Amino acid sequence: MPPVAADSSVLPQTNREMPRDAPVVAVVVSLNTPGTSAEIAELVDRFRSCALDELNAVGARIVLFDSSASDLTDAQQVDEADGVLFLGGGDVDPTLYGHHDPVPNAYGVDRRADDYAMGIIRSTIARDAPLLCICRGSQLLNVTLGGDLIPDITPHDLHRGGRGEPTFKDETLTLTPGSHVHEIYRRDRLVVRSGHHQAVNTVAPGLVVTARADDGVVEGTELPEANWVVGIQWHPEDTDGSASDRRLLFSAFVNAVRRHRGAMAT
Repeated sequence: MPPVAADSSVLPQTNREMPRDAPVVAVVVSLNTPGTSAEIAELVDRFRSCALDELNAVGARIVLFDSSASDLTDAQQVDEADGVLFLGGGDVDPTLYGHHDPVPNAYGVDRRADDYAMGIIRSTIARDAPLLCICRGSQLLNVTLGGDLIPDITPHDLHRGGRGEPTFKDETLTLTPGSHVHEIYRRDRLVVRSGHHQAVNTVAPGLVVTARADDGVVEGTELPEANWVVGIQWHPEDTDGSASDRRLLFSAFVNAVRRHRGAMAT
């Protein structure tokens, strides 16, 4: 029996029309983030809608798990999905990676959501299902596996807009040959949409770096020993970015999910 959506009200109409035998992707996201500005709330909603539409467009059926819900859906239900996608959101609780000083520009910290999400990351890796972690998801992946984060990137100019400027901007990254993202995009340099003030610092054991900004900040990681585990700091689901690049990534992810589903069925 497929998992039950935690909240189906934000799912696209097309999700109801997906074939029952379509691969199932569990999408983990906080629908309510504390301390979020109106600008960021609008961006999060737009990005989430784009990601969900894109999943349907490349053939996946979505089940949503709201990590901010007052009554959290049993995380074990995620294990019934064929793959898992983590979307962006607020900051990871800094005490989870050993940082106890004040964090400049901090927003949206929700320890309960972090614990819920990290448990799902562990179980998804344990069952070797495909896992795509975007922005906050990439940071959670690194912290879950024992790494830490840059609490507030300084200088921030390459990664987000300054005061009075749009938060999101184009950023050019260098991709690591042989990595999943390099194979997906088939280029060494990639222009992406970024708007983050934190990023992976010490890379967790087992993870490898797959993308860096021009200032050296880690923008992508993956877990080579796993089936398909990819973390990216940028936002392919920003509708101001490249639609063709978005399609390449989501297609690669859902193809990995489809292969995993087939392998589990044999």
